[in-house]
Amino acid sequence: MADVQVTHSPQEERYVLKVDGETAGFIDYLDEIEVRVLTHTVVDSEFSGHGYAAQLTRYALDDIRRLGKQARAVCSYVAAYVTKHPEYSDVVAGG
Repeated sequence: MADVQVTHSPQEERYVLKVDGETAGFIDYLDEIEVRVLTHTVVDSEFSGHGYAAQLTRYALDDIRRLGKQARAVCSYVAAYVTKHPEYSDVVAGG
């Protein structure tokens, strides 16, 4: 089983996914006062198909919730994830 870690890199405005110590993907964001705008999700093709994008997205949304902020899903992957996981509807801000 792979060692999967997700970290937050505030200086880059990015959540970073590492698999077995290798950077495998990220979610970029822009911060507004009360909203973190999730703009882009990338998982390298060699890591696709293992659910890593979902783990990355879950981490980001949990972090945003913990901060007391709202998320705005500009990224189509994050928007689709939230549609499939209504437990995050309290975190996601409208348009």
